[in-house]
Amino acid sequence: MTYIFLMAGKGSRLYPLTLNYPKSLYKLDKDTSILKRMVSLIRKYDADAEIVVVVGFMSEKIREEISEAVFYENPFYVVTNSIASLWFSRACLERENVTIINGDIVVEERLVKDYICRRVKRPEVLIDSSIKNSGDYNVQVNDGRILVMSKELEDYYGEYAGITKLDQESSLKLKRCVEQMVQGGMYDQWYENALVQMIFNEDFQLYYKDIREYRWTEVDCVSDMLLAKQIHMQR
Repeated sequence: MTYIFLMAGKGSRLYPLTLNYPKSLYKLDKDTSILKRMVSLIRKYDADAEIVVVVGFMSEKIREEISEAVFYENPFYVVTNSIASLWFSRACLERENVTIINGDIVVEERLVKDYICRRVKRPEVLIDSSIKNSGDYNVQVNDGRILVMSKELEDYYGEYAGITKLDQESSLKLKRCVEQMVQGGMYDQWYENALVQMIFNEDFQLYYKDIREYRWTEVDCVSDMLLAKQIHMQR
């Protein structure tokens, strides 16, 4: 399978901690960064994994972190968002089975084994229904499918966990939508907003996997950093 890591951003919400290094290189122990840990776990459970990394901020440091990966550069990371990063790696959306991972996500190993490295036959996003307030990017659902995802939702089913899994048909649909949005000047959007556009405009059927029984975090603040270390040390 193909795994696309989006990590071109500056991590400005963690300033001043991320002034000198990308947050994907935050050390969970003296030898292991967020990126290295996730890539190592994927390779452990998917021996044929194709690792794709979209870089921008301090790209040279990320390139030095892992080997045997395909790199794409988003030179406009200062003025764009993740949809532009995905646009630069859009050729990879033509693969048979694609998993898109935000570069600041830390999950317990069990989730990688049980689900992230499993092939899917339909498009699915990971959500956590145990998070009912103070979520960052939230999701409302109905009858097993996603109705909408947004940072503005106040009433929602759970929080989006930063990982999307696609079969080939849905991956190609996302590629077309990303191309249309970027060509239309919407390069400042999260790529997930393309999925929402597809739901509203094309009746796109997007499903979800509830991971409330797993430990995970998106590293956006100091407390997230501490939780990420705890998850890493979990055995």
